[in-house]
Amino acid sequence: MNNLTVLASRKKSALTRLTRNSKIFKTIIHAIQEKKGEKIVSLDLKKIHEAVSDFFIICEASNNIQLKAIADSVEMEVKKKCGELPYKHEGRQGEQWILIDYVNAVVHVMLPEPRKFYRLRSEERRVGKECRSRW
Repeated sequence: MNNLTVLASRKKSALTRLTRNSKIFKTIIHAIQEKKGEKIVSLDLKKIHEAVSDFFIICEASNNIQLKAIADSVEMEVKKKCGELPYKHEGRQGEQWILIDYVNAVVHVMLPEPRKFYRLRSEERRVGKECRSRW
């Protein structure tokens, strides 16, 4: 079975579900803020049955150096404070969008242009106000 099949077919348990008060969630937000990430938004995906994650956390970096610094900060702080390594990360070579997947929380660190191109703002609106938080 490939990784996507395993993730899509996993049973979701209320015991493993994250909240905005979860240690890993707070650690991710804090790590982004420490490196001055901008336009931080969290999307609560728990009500979407097909979602493979409980949260998307999206932020912007103003340049490539900050993009890498934010991603490094998230990985380092989550490992230090929560003892967790990402299931997967992507985009470090492209230097425009770095994705860090902790399974129940997926972090998107992006430059402004890719965020506009992929229209994540419209996705944020589609999820609904009750499911979204800004910092």
